[in-house]
Amino acid sequence: MARRPTPPGTPERTGPGHLADLVRKAVPPMHPAGLPFVAAPLAVALAGRRRPWLRRAGLAAAAASATFFRHPHRVPPNRPGVVVAPADGEVALVDTAAPPAELGLGDRPLPRVSIFLSVLDVHVQRTPVSGVVREVQYQRGSFKSADLPEASAVNERNSMLIDTESGEQVVVVQIAGLLARRIVCDAAPGDRITIGDTYGLIRFGSRVDTYFPAGTELLVNTGQRTIGGETVLAVLPSAGS
Repeated sequence: MARRPTPPGTPERTGPGHLADLVRKAVPPMHPAGLPFVAAPLAVALAGRRRPWLRRAGLAAAAASATFFRHPHRVPPNRPGVVVAPADGEVALVDTAAPPAELGLGDRPLPRVSIFLSVLDVHVQRTPVSGVVREVQYQRGSFKSADLPEASAVNERNSMLIDTESGEQVVVVQIAGLLARRIVCDAAPGDRITIGDTYGLIRFGSRVDTYFPAGTELLVNTGQRTIGGETVLAVLPSAGS
């Protein structure tokens, strides 16, 4: 996993360490996948340093790329049985739908929450629950705008099935959008993951769907903003038993 979240109850450091923490909170670190996208325009700026317009263009492109690939720290809730948002963005759908066919879970509709990520949102994805990765399936497809309902079924996607610690299953799906052309998933079958872990990234506009077990209590509404790794989307049925 690229980064684990800050454990709840972690004491704050003092002195120089505290100052460094404040800087990191103000200027989020960058996901490693963004390094080539920052290095290339910086090289252009360096090569064209005698030409102001080229230098400025290179520096602006590097800054924009660093902003897109930012990777802020998040602190997940410690309430048992909750499912957190796998991404920053806006809730586009709260409905029921059959999970991706490639996972072989059947066509029974399950509760689903879809989060749309604009190009300005943080684009790393975080695991919605703790558990073990049972399956990861990549499916080629179209590149329609990710805010369209049909994007879940026809767009290029990467689906991950997670067995939770309580014996339930949660599916999280990275979906490419109109501008997205690359889905990164660092998780593999057999990995043990913790809620809020960073596990992947979608470049330049996308969507993330989460499918829940039947009987899950959904806690978000369409149009609500989410914070990946922190916003609680739902409570699993086992939490109420």
